Amino acid sequence: MRKGILEYCILSIISRGEIYASDIISELKKAQLLVVEGTLYPLLTRLKNNGLLSYIWKESTSGPPRKYYEITAEGIQVLERLDVTWKELVFAVETSLADRINTIDKSI
Repeated sequence: MRKGILEYCILSIISRGEIYASDIISELKKAQLLVVEGTLYPLLTRLKNNGLLSYIWKESTSGPPRKYYEITAEGIQVLERLDVTWKELVFAVETSLADRINTIDKSI
């Protein structure tokens, strides 16, 4: 399940605009989805190979050119479907846990 969530989060982050891989890692860490490069790069490659991402090379003032990722039109369509799926999942989990959550809230 986590892999699917990471892919969803990565697509969401990249949908905001072109972004460098280390910035994606920073965003995921901010969200407490700790990811290392060894996890991120295979996911980025798979998303690119599936036509959901593309990348461009940009010159860097502090070293070699950098690869910046951007979402494709197909990636946006997949992200929109994932948004719906996520909302359905959250609703299902909240509904199935409602009694437990209410009990916890009352005990606090």
